Amino acid sequence: MEIAEIRNQLEEMQEKIISFRGSLDLDQLEEDIAEAEHQMADPGFWDNAEEAQKLINANNAKKETYDQFNHLASGVEELEVMLEMLQEEPDPEMEAEMAEDIQKLTEELTAYELAMLLDGPYDQNNAIVELHPGAGGTESQDWGSMLLRMYTRWAEQHRYQVEIMDYQSGDEAGIKSVTLLIKGHNVYGYLKSEKGVHRLVRISPFDSAKRRHTSFCSVDVMPELDGTIEVEINSDDLKIDTYRASGAGGQHINKTESAVRITHLPTGTVVASQAQRSQLKNREQAMGMLKAKLYQLEVEKQEQEAAALRGEQLEIGWGSQIRSYVFHPYSMVKDHRTNFETGNVQAVMDGDLDGFIDAFLKSKLQ
Repeated sequence: MEIAEIRNQLEEMQEKIISFRGSLDLDQLEEDIAEAEHQMADPGFWDNAEEAQKLINANNAKKETYDQFNHLASGVEELEVMLEMLQEEPDPEMEAEMAEDIQKLTEELTAYELAMLLDGPYDQNNAIVELHPGAGGTESQDWGSMLLRMYTRWAEQHRYQVEIMDYQSGDEAGIKSVTLLIKGHNVYGYLKSEKGVHRLVRISPFDSAKRRHTSFCSVDVMPELDGTIEVEINSDDLKIDTYRASGAGGQHINKTESAVRITHLPTGTVVASQAQRSQLKNREQAMGMLKAKLYQLEVEKQEQEAAALRGEQLEIGWGSQIRSYVFHPYSMVKDHRTNFETGNVQAVMDGDLDGFIDAFLKSKLQ
């Protein structure tokens, strides 16, 4: 790498650091962290365990933002010192080391920039992800299982936890539906970009004539809500069914009717949970999912009304096809909202979604 190129890259990095500093109120962050730590030192801090844990989680997120900024700023300063040394006395070994450091820091700056775009009210929350294959039987159900693997791989790569809340197996292969709870900081903020219909074009492995098939699977993404959000639900509006759990796993499958399905009659919204051994716990989990769905329905209704007042057409819901995955006659995955695309289909199916997520978040700034 030439010295002039290194200098240009460092100037770009410094501009990003300045931009981050302008967006962050570092003094306020310091005060907030100190205040939270003062509260944590109180002898009665754990009297309300749920509230205590919320404060700890929020404070950890602020500390991560603060510490990572300082780490990035220090990294750029160290590289600038190395550049001065190289200009005074060229050293091929130091140049190679610097090129590696620049690459690593560039990736960290990009990730930090992406995280700063997550400023929605629930972007920091866990995410509930539902997969529902479209019509097409085994072909579309297999596509659903491929997306399940893709999101699981993405979560694993980011060290997020994945819990299968409900799993309905396909008749011959794949899935009829799956509900996942993906836990981690900013998960909803990242995965909200995945909401919509995903389209697959490939030569079907289930077609003996080797014809090309098109399959669809809808993906719904909701934030897991905490106790601070009140969603009123009339018990008379609910139809609650219990059944024997089935699907992936099997440690207590088909032994007791522990699985719970709740239907909200006024809206037709259906949720189910079979992840827990206890019927009571599954019911609590299903109610939490129902609250998240009803809350999201209300938010989307308000967004549509506001868009109508502005004279805009706002597409919300299952009918919006957001991305195409083409395996044949060529290889390409393309997002129809941002036009971001890649020819590396296998990498995407192995969980490499960050390019699509990044493009979606940045498109919201325009």
